Amino acid sequence: MNTTDTGSIRLNRHLVSRKKAFYSLNEDLKGYLNRYERLQVRGVRYQDLARYVESVPLYDEDGRDTLWASVIYQPGEQQEIDRDLLVTYADLRAHGDLSIIQHLYVDRVDICLYGNTLPYRVRIVNALNENFDYYYVKRTDANRIYGLELEHLLSPSRIEYFVRDDTTIEEHIVGVSGDVFLATAMPENRFDLVRLAKQFIKFDTRCLLQLLGDMHTGNFVVDITPDLEKYNYRFRPIDFDQQSHHRNIQVYRPQAYEANAPFMEAVANVLPPAAIEQYRKEERALMANRVRVSDGRVQALLEVMRRDRIADRDHVQTLAASLDEYHGEDRFHACDHMGELVYQSIMRLGGRLTDQEVRALVDDTAGEGY
Repeated sequence: MNTTDTGSIRLNRHLVSRKKAFYSLNEDLKGYLNRYERLQVRGVRYQDLARYVESVPLYDEDGRDTLWASVIYQPGEQQEIDRDLLVTYADLRAHGDLSIIQHLYVDRVDICLYGNTLPYRVRIVNALNENFDYYYVKRTDANRIYGLELEHLLSPSRIEYFVRDDTTIEEHIVGVSGDVFLATAMPENRFDLVRLAKQFIKFDTRCLLQLLGDMHTGNFVVDITPDLEKYNYRFRPIDFDQQSHHRNIQVYRPQAYEANAPFMEAVANVLPPAAIEQYRKEERALMANRVRVSDGRVQALLEVMRRDRIADRDHVQTLAASLDEYHGEDRFHACDHMGELVYQSIMRLGGRLTDQEVRALVDDTAGEGY
């Protein structure tokens, strides 16, 4: 297996920009989400926010167009929408404790007009100290839900989100957008570059194993944390639309994107091949451990996912052949669903459970509403 392809052809971010079909949630996935308290029955809905009557372009502090627009509602609807937005925020941040919203107000609602999914971003402000927070309102799509849940379970980060029918509510993921990071915060000293390169390799490893695609600089953030010596970095995806959908294996490799070339240049400059392979092994081991300590949750999700249709069959067959070639195995060619490819990818990690052990875990929890 090749550890990194620094000389491989670079992908343009628009390779997967074509509008992707929305896949609804099947009953098994709804059951899984209900079991792990990811379903909600109140609060705002995507179609509620779509009733705006006017929009105003939103510019940053330097006067540049952010590609977001603030929306305006009829006065008679604004109060109802604001109330539902605050209830939704309480469900997302405080398990439904409405006492937290007494000093909060909705500052604005923005819509992203760039891209296919047209998400809304809600800005909530605390009147006592002017502190603010954001969350997102999106249309529910099975690919995105699987991506959110896999990231929550298999990455070093946790994600708060829930689903209400055709609406998905997602927390704001803190960090510097990848493109902004490259323009304003890319380190120059070798010490920080080594730390950054290490984390990019780990990020690239997770994306390929989880089959999370389209991770160009506009779809992830870099979380920068001051540490004992200098800084620590973490790459976090913020867009999960291309979870297990595209046929091209390179789409699932952040290292392959033209926009990410500066990160790969840092890898090539400061990490020898032995270190790259070490960090990939470390991340695979960490992911395997997350599977083990999930108490059957990862297995339960993958059992649902491997039966779900979230991509065209020819996408599955093409990607399966590429995965077999990449890994030097033949475990993927017989898979009929994208979820089966993810299942095989995760189960091949060190310390994995056997198929028989996985099914025993699922059978043991079958009566718990999943």
